[in-house]
Amino acid sequence: MLARRIIPCLDVKDGKVVKGVRFRDHVVMGDAVEFGARYRDQGADELVFYDITASAESRTLDFAWVREIACELDIPFCVAGGVRSVMHAIKCLENGADKVSINSPALERPELINEIARTAGSQCVVAGVDSFARGTSWIVHQYAGDPEKTVQTGRNTLDWIREAEDRGAGEVVLNCMNQDGVRNGYDIAQLKAARRCLSIPLVASGGAGNAAHFVSVFQEADVSGALAASVFHNNVLEIGALKEALSAAAIEVRQ
Repeated sequence: MLARRIIPCLDVKDGKVVKGVRFRDHVVMGDAVEFGARYRDQGADELVFYDITASAESRTLDFAWVREIACELDIPFCVAGGVRSVMHAIKCLENGADKVSINSPALERPELINEIARTAGSQCVVAGVDSFARGTSWIVHQYAGDPEKTVQTGRNTLDWIREAEDRGAGEVVLNCMNQDGVRNGYDIAQLKAARRCLSIPLVASGGAGNAAHFVSVFQEADVSGALAASVFHNNVLEIGALKEALSAAAIEVRQ
């Protein structure tokens, strides 16, 4: 197994990092580029920048903003937000992003995954999935960056991530919406089910509140990476100290 990745997630609106609870009631945390630089210095393995309203507003993200991030960072980063075409994806990569994450646009037109993977390579394509627990099943949601426009797609989460892999996605980030921002741990049951469905890397998102939650998700769900936001933004956890805790639990991380 490769070293497990620690990935701060920066939800961005109008160039500012914001954070909500279960994808609602977002508050401004600070400047996106400054946050990215801070996490780079702390030892983050990579970063994810989500323009959370781009898809709901039927626009793509600002390529100049992607270039500004690339000029500041020397670690891999992924961008997401309204990437609706191969051209959009290539522009993001040409301006310095290492990966593009596609979520709602892929649900609108699943062939987009195939097209970007064929042109840029599967290693550049991340399938972002916003999943909400409904009883004993998990359902994909769309346009989750805007509470007024979020819709339930009716798609079963496990079926969708299998399709995304089959179409050429090189990685899946599974955002467990029930757990988002509440800091009581990752949705281990859902992530374990997702891990069994996939042969590509799976990244956990939603619910981190302390170092023990990271230990649990790596040991129990066997994910490749763990993504978190508010615990890092609010200085509840420092990435260097988190990696020390993971090493102490015999989980391999990059130092």
